[in-house]
Amino acid sequence: MLNERKSLFFSSLFVFFSASVFGVGETTVDDATLSVMGNGKNWAAFGRNYSEQRYSPLTKVNTESVKGLGLDWYMDLPDDRSLTGTPLVVDGVIYFTGSYSKTRAVDAKTGELIWEYDPESIKHAGDRLKVMWDQNKGLAIWKDKVIISTIDGRLVGLDKATGEEVWETMTVDPRKAYYITGAPKIFKDKVIIGNGGTEQEAARGYVTAYHTDTGEMAWRFWVVPGNPADGFESKAMEMAAKTWTGEWWKMGGGGNTWHGITYDPEFDQVLVGTGNGSPWNQKIRSPGGGDNLFLCSIVALDADTGAYKWHYQTTPGETWDYNSNMDIVLADLKFGKQTIKALMHAPKNGFFYVINRENGELLSAEKIGKVTWASHVDLKTGRPVEVEGSRYEDGEELVWPSAFGVHNWHAMSYNPDTGLVYLPTIEMPALFKDSEIDLKAWRSPSFRVSTGIEFNKEDAAADAGAAYLMAWDPLKHEVRWKHLQPPQWNAGTMTTAGNLVFQGRADGRFAAYHAESGEELWAVELGLGISAPPVTYTVDGKQYISLLVGWGGAGQIVGSLAAQHGWKHKVHTRRLFTFSLDGKTEIPSSPPPAYAKPVDIKDFILDERKVAQGKQLYSESCSLCHGGGGVSGGMATDLRESPMVLTKESFKAVLVDGASIQKGMPRFKDYGEEELTSLMHYIRERARYSINNPSPLHF
Repeated sequence: MLNERKSLFFSSLFVFFSASVFGVGETTVDDATLSVMGNGKNWAAFGRNYSEQRYSPLTKVNTESVKGLGLDWYMDLPDDRSLTGTPLVVDGVIYFTGSYSKTRAVDAKTGELIWEYDPESIKHAGDRLKVMWDQNKGLAIWKDKVIISTIDGRLVGLDKATGEEVWETMTVDPRKAYYITGAPKIFKDKVIIGNGGTEQEAARGYVTAYHTDTGEMAWRFWVVPGNPADGFESKAMEMAAKTWTGEWWKMGGGGNTWHGITYDPEFDQVLVGTGNGSPWNQKIRSPGGGDNLFLCSIVALDADTGAYKWHYQTTPGETWDYNSNMDIVLADLKFGKQTIKALMHAPKNGFFYVINRENGELLSAEKIGKVTWASHVDLKTGRPVEVEGSRYEDGEELVWPSAFGVHNWHAMSYNPDTGLVYLPTIEMPALFKDSEIDLKAWRSPSFRVSTGIEFNKEDAAADAGAAYLMAWDPLKHEVRWKHLQPPQWNAGTMTTAGNLVFQGRADGRFAAYHAESGEELWAVELGLGISAPPVTYTVDGKQYISLLVGWGGAGQIVGSLAAQHGWKHKVHTRRLFTFSLDGKTEIPSSPPPAYAKPVDIKDFILDERKVAQGKQLYSESCSLCHGGGGVSGGMATDLRESPMVLTKESFKAVLVDGASIQKGMPRFKDYGEEELTSLMHYIRERARYSINNPSPLHF
């Protein structure tokens, strides 16, 4: 450990010395840097700059030269698991977050580690470990600091040169089941972050801006109103309360913003994409109906004060988990002879929106996938025209899309040269069902999953959904080109002035496409599912492309639909890959896809009542990591084959006594004999079923 610290210390000295003597480190990341296109040398923000277009002006890697792209270097990350973040690159240094927000600075030319910071998220989590994943979508850089968010709810300011902690701020009530998976966004010496938790808590969503120098709060905006008897924080909350019914505040209301925040410097406003209801089911949350502002909306806030300016709601009275936490991309678009400063947004609900960001006026809204909950969006009213029965009024309804949406959080990119948006899409339905739920007796969960509908109780078959990479024309409202992709959780995109689109896939393939025609021009197999988007930058005039490879995210919870790819827990090494036109490094070997091998206990007699109890417990407390229907998609151990569940003693040691807490496995200290027994019966039933039904849909 001492030698490791010495190595990191001297690496930091090297960075400082290089900056002083050779002029490296001359870029100051601030409003001026992030408000312009720049020369493409750096990738200094989540979407490269404030536009969030994920477009680079670099051209050395182009449609002609891309075939010569090779691996320049790679970095093994054996202790990481879910790698879903966007690396940032400033003056030849790559900064990125891995599992549990562990943060690293790496030499962009060589891949050598400069410094590493571990926020010890597991140690800080407490009961929040029950609802935490290990994923993080990235970090932010501002002047002399790197600012990270942690899954347990903190913001941490680090010295950019050394990785030393400067300040730390807790952004959530640690007694509640809130967490952070999103990347912080920075503007005007303020950093803004939201949180998640609508499925595990009586959650009331909010976003908060903090001062970058100290971590002290600057302002907070609540997404939904609280109890009217307590008064309202603002006129916006008073207005929003008129769109709710019943006693929604007892269930939180929801609206948590876990992703989808964009700063718009031209109007000095923050555009916030808000989340779904808590619970999902509006019959419980707001039984008399209503639009339920500001759920599933884009809300424009004054950047200095957080005051409400305008909003547009994509899914009024949402009841399907169709949140609007997806990218909000800024661009100047020509409508006839008029150029409008617009935003583009593709939330879960299946429509692609173009909105005038000066005032929130809807300009267009068109379907980009199969959508059955609404026929269209009325451009005069701005409201969707819902299809009768889609709110599962009679207790259940098969609806497109599912809660995973047509477009999820995976980044879309916009190329101003082609005028096209490039985004991964999903076509998959869900059976929205509440017929077996006592809606009047339902109560908000606490550190468990409960959405007000039947959720994630069954295994999702491998052929349950389809996925595509799509080039969408936001002005002509048409698909320019589209590729079928492996189901169903494919990574975000990046586009360049070299007329290229780059994207990783669920099957481990990383490819470059012709931005206009969609022709695949180059591809490489990286031996593991890809969930993160790539970035590009230059060092000493040489263009590089970097990508984190580590299967992760909520797409892993859907059982066989995810498990079919074979990215079994802890089998495949996670890595940071960097490519260039003269890269000659051999792609490292990786084990082949691996699948669970369920085991049975022949003398174990199943009790149907205990199996049913265990199924409910598993869906509430286990499925978000170990997979729906007992089938792991790779985020955690597949319990059907785990020796830990074969005896009550070993099961209790892990589940109740917390023997594996340091590995990220939470402790359920309140579970007694009945809960342990019921879970064992359910897991044995799932294992036995899989052994007796060895179909490709049940691994």
